Amino acid sequence: MTNSFFGIDERIRALADEAQSECAEQFAQIDGNAEYNGQKVLAAFIDNKVSESCLKGTTGYGYGDIGRDTLDRVFAQALGAEDAVVRHTFVNGTHALSTALFGVLRTGDRMLSATGRPYDTMEEIIGLRGEAGKGSLKDFGIEYIQAELIDDRYPDYDRIEELAPQAEIVYIQRSRGYSLRPSFDTEVIGKMIAAAKRGNKDIIAVVDNCYGEFVERTEPTAVGADLIIGSLIKNAGGGIAPTGGYIAGRADLVEKCADRLTCVGMGKEVGCSLEVNRELYLGFFLAPQTVAAALKTSVFACRLFEKLGFKTLPESNERRTDIIASILLENEENLTAFCEGIQKGSPVDSYAVPEAWDMPGYDSKVIMAAGAFTMGASIELSADAPIREPFAVWLQGGITYPSGKLGVMLAAQQMADKGLIKV
Repeated sequence: MTNSFFGIDERIRALADEAQSECAEQFAQIDGNAEYNGQKVLAAFIDNKVSESCLKGTTGYGYGDIGRDTLDRVFAQALGAEDAVVRHTFVNGTHALSTALFGVLRTGDRMLSATGRPYDTMEEIIGLRGEAGKGSLKDFGIEYIQAELIDDRYPDYDRIEELAPQAEIVYIQRSRGYSLRPSFDTEVIGKMIAAAKRGNKDIIAVVDNCYGEFVERTEPTAVGADLIIGSLIKNAGGGIAPTGGYIAGRADLVEKCADRLTCVGMGKEVGCSLEVNRELYLGFFLAPQTVAAALKTSVFACRLFEKLGFKTLPESNERRTDIIASILLENEENLTAFCEGIQKGSPVDSYAVPEAWDMPGYDSKVIMAAGAFTMGASIELSADAPIREPFAVWLQGGITYPSGKLGVMLAAQQMADKGLIKV
């Protein structure tokens, strides 16, 4: 039931109630996973003896920062890893990914992407786009090859196995980025890793885990990933972490990544936590339930817009493997109105009007609706899209389900107000 605070048309409200009712089975599965993952995280807190002193920060060099070091162990246990480095000094997930790649790869090595071309912001890091000489992997003599997806959707296991002997790492992007392929669940990720290791038993499997943490009951570490990497202003920060990222996996590889983040010989032993430990702990503790709210918002959004005649990926009745949904809105006018509606339902900057702009790291103008407590936090309700065919919007987040549901309804209302849909 939605009250009349927001002036939503009765027909949209009725359609939303129908959509929500039709999502009951998906919601029950999401709640079950959230309960399981919540217990897993709580066990990691208890087993690693998190204390009040862990919530305090340090300054300067950060030697002996018990909160920082304990948080690493909590993340490692909950994510099924030997070790982790969790830092507010990672500016975003792309920075954490870059740190991991530069930490593990050396001149003369080769990186194999098992999931086709990676997300836009990784292209300049690898050297697929941008000026030479700026410090990409390519500039440092690290080569890149990729296994194309079959029909732009499914991993080519034979091709991954064939190319693996030529590479030192196999890179897997779990989420879809600005493409319309499915995101990959841990089972499929495990098959890609197995194919790569059949071809090269020593290959290092690196998984971009952004948007995927706590969606399922296991993480890619359970199916052979040597490193997983993510952002704290997405799933793992629970909507509380103000910034940061993590790298988790094999202890020897995490140590190399930490040396790259700080400096060789100091690694994880330095880096003060200032006053953010409490937020990082609390965010991680809340993460399973926050992810559940985002997933419910995603499922509801897909069902509502399916009922309005639009195609969605995944469809509302498909099992989720990350928090992102793509809604194919068919033209720029629909896309812009949708984002305007999402912005109107935001707790922060609801009065702002989203406009497409040349966003750093992207090759097309991007429109983004994100009135969030933390700038760019895509675990909070947000919608963004490049202004290009097929005019799909990528919806993610919903820090609570009721607010996420309302934001989606306001997106539909904005489209109806502009005469773009009939209800």
